[in-house]
Amino acid sequence: MDSNAVLDIGLQGLVIAAKLSAPILVTALVVGFAVSLLQSITQIQEVTLSFVPKAIAVCLALLVAGHWMISEMVAFTHQMFEKIPSLLGGG
Repeated sequence: MDSNAVLDIGLQGLVIAAKLSAPILVTALVVGFAVSLLQSITQIQEVTLSFVPKAIAVCLALLVAGHWMISEMVAFTHQMFEKIPSLLGGG
């Protein structure tokens, strides 16, 4: 296995990690921004007001994007297992 193969696998791993975490992170970012905007407009400074909506939104994002996330991870895993013979020099 040469260094190009290692770099390629590492790059693919980073890309799949970014793709899988994007729906959750973007959802938390948008809801967090909206809640902080609401808090700054209304002068309400309650800690649970920022946490609870974000937690609910992330749970909803997991419900919506969960199937896609699992199928992407399974496809990536199959792709990595298919590469094993060529990486070991057998194919």
